Amino acid sequence: TGTNMVNAGDMNGSGNLMDFLDEPFPDVGTYEDFHTIDWLREKSRDTDRHRKITSKSKESIWEFIKSLLDAWSGWVVMLLIGLLAGTLAGVIDLAVDWMTDLKEGVCLSAFWYSHEQCCWTSNETTFDDRDKCPQWQKWSELLVNQSEGASAYILNYFLYIMWALSFAFLAVSLVRVFAPYACGSGIPEIKTILSGFIIRGYLGKWTLLIKTVTLVLVVSSGLSLGKEGPLVHVACCCGNFFSSLFSKYSKNEGKRREVLSAAAAAGVSVAFGAPIGGVLFSLEEVSYYFPLKTLWRSFFAALVAAFTLRSINPFGNSRLVLFYVEYHTPWYMAELFPFILLGVFGGLWGTLFIRCNIAWCRRRKTTRLGKYPVLEVIVVTAITAIIAYPNPYTRRSTSELISELFNDCGALESSQLCDYINDPNMTRPVDDIPDRPAGFGVYTAMWQLALALIFKIIITIFTFGMKIPSGLFIPSMAVGAMAGRMVGIGVEQLAYHHHDWIIFRNWCRPGVTPGLYAMVGAAACLGGVTRMTVSLVVIMFELTGGLEYIVPLMAAAVTSKWVADAFGKEGIYEAHIHLNGYPFLDVKDEFTHRTLATDVMRPRRGEPPLSVLTQDSMTVEDVETLIKETDYNGFPVVVSKDSERLIGFAQRRELILAIKNARQRQDGVVSNSIMYFTEDPPELPANSPHPLKLRRILNLSPFTVTDHTPMETVVDIFRKLGLRQCLVTRSGRLLGIITKKDVLRHMAQMANQDPESIMFN
Repeated sequence: TGTNMVNAGDMNGSGNLMDFLDEPFPDVGTYEDFHTIDWLREKSRDTDRHRKITSKSKESIWEFIKSLLDAWSGWVVMLLIGLLAGTLAGVIDLAVDWMTDLKEGVCLSAFWYSHEQCCWTSNETTFDDRDKCPQWQKWSELLVNQSEGASAYILNYFLYIMWALSFAFLAVSLVRVFAPYACGSGIPEIKTILSGFIIRGYLGKWTLLIKTVTLVLVVSSGLSLGKEGPLVHVACCCGNFFSSLFSKYSKNEGKRREVLSAAAAAGVSVAFGAPIGGVLFSLEEVSYYFPLKTLWRSFFAALVAAFTLRSINPFGNSRLVLFYVEYHTPWYMAELFPFILLGVFGGLWGTLFIRCNIAWCRRRKTTRLGKYPVLEVIVVTAITAIIAYPNPYTRRSTSELISELFNDCGALESSQLCDYINDPNMTRPVDDIPDRPAGFGVYTAMWQLALALIFKIIITIFTFGMKIPSGLFIPSMAVGAMAGRMVGIGVEQLAYHHHDWIIFRNWCRPGVTPGLYAMVGAAACLGGVTRMTVSLVVIMFELTGGLEYIVPLMAAAVTSKWVADAFGKEGIYEAHIHLNGYPFLDVKDEFTHRTLATDVMRPRRGEPPLSVLTQDSMTVEDVETLIKETDYNGFPVVVSKDSERLIGFAQRRELILAIKNARQRQDGVVSNSIMYFTEDPPELPANSPHPLKLRRILNLSPFTVTDHTPMETVVDIFRKLGLRQCLVTRSGRLLGIITKKDVLRHMAQMANQDPESIMFN
């Protein structure tokens, strides 16, 4: 049976995989866990599949409809991802809102209402006391009937801490028991997965479920973390789930990566209500391979997701985010100076954060600290809650804090930050509030903000990277917004008290918008930590709707990137990828050393020779022994041990499956059957057992370089083509092999780092 001729279409070695079976046997072409995919191979397999469908579609109407459905499946997947991601984000927002308020009190008319919703439905609410209504009771009012006084404060304080601890404990237990992959922000891993690495279960259904539930719990517990990064992970889990329903994506890892890129865009879109920012974020920060087709699709997915979130309307103000603001005052050229200073602050904070956080995470990995994840979460939550409660700016949820810092002081604001002194003799209308001397409330707010800023800076370093879902965007923005608001109030008071100075002389009233400074500060700090520029500015102006403030935002984002890059090129996500030892070849890294392929390839001098297969002289038993004794991912096939002329490359997994399959299905294949990779079977003695033909699983066009190729070129080839391995030859003879891991090790060695830190194979 096994000797029928290969037709010409299958000569490239990527056609159907078995000779003696028409349909390829299952599992061929899939990869082991923690292995890298071969982009070239995935691409050629997809082209083959496409060719087949196109040629079949001309045969009948039914096949034509099938080909249309296949073409549309990509858009259908995007639609489903957008719908599910938007729904999950809306549910998370609503649940977080309710549970955050649960720490302080409960709504008597309907316990599932948050504080705000409770007072909306009340008839007794006045505009001045819009936060107080009889239906909403603090715990002390409910339990001991006191709303003021020391005993009530202590009881509320105690219950706040207890709720925070129970939320955090529940979250970390769920993560530990059901889905260990649900911890962290998920963006470093998603970057690695999108670059072609396989982490099974990282985007699974359990991870999706547990991450969604625990995200609500940890954000409500008041820890210094955001839900934005994890929402990208959640959206990618949705993407993975839906792509497994369509064979076009489930059977091709390369195509699946395209869906995941678009899902990441949908995640940012619902996290910030910024569809265009999401697409740019996916392009700039997360994706490795981003063809134009993916750009349109991610735009569509982000649009659907934002639309879904908008129809759920979690904040009740028909905005997609909590901190939407509109400023109406112009900004002056002289203000660029404080904006650039905020950029410098953002860059310095980014550097400080990355260094300290990585040092702490490394410590967690290497010492006994890592053995007690639950205890660590409990301790950090307790410290956070105890210090956060007395300060009104840290007690509330971080997004509410950012929202208040971004807000402009209008006539209707009841916030302390807007407590300016009104001069009764002034004839101007009340609307032009800004240029007035600061009152007592503003000074109180200033020192409370300063304390909150120091606290946030320190606690975020220890929070990010614990065994719970934790995003970084919101804490970074809070740090920047606090610093920015303080600078803004400072500039405003300076302009008020010294309006005869040259710089302030031509400013017409009203002068300075402190909220704008908070916005610029937030962008600067976020840029310093993640090193985003374009997508960051777009996200910020979609977030705040301030189109005329693009220049201040760009100035701050670029300054913060320059300052942070001066201290180290890595953003927080790249740093975590390195810390975890993922095999990630960063496109942004330069390789400038003058080494050659021969310096990097295995085997080196003094090592045993390369394990190879010959084209027609090895038996099934020889090959099985070779597979058992080595753990390589594949073997080069040569003409013979003497000539070492290269013919092709056979993947380990496919060899194992082919032999197993042949033994079950094909008569006469025994341990001493000869295996051959040539067109025609070798000349065999009359009584020898039936030979086994494996031409079909042989890759006849493996990627080769010569031994004198500069490593610079090799690194580029690995980066741009997404190779797993590359063979090294000299005048047609096989010398050695370079794998992606060898390249990464070599790069680490050249950068004076420990080459063994790349742990995964």
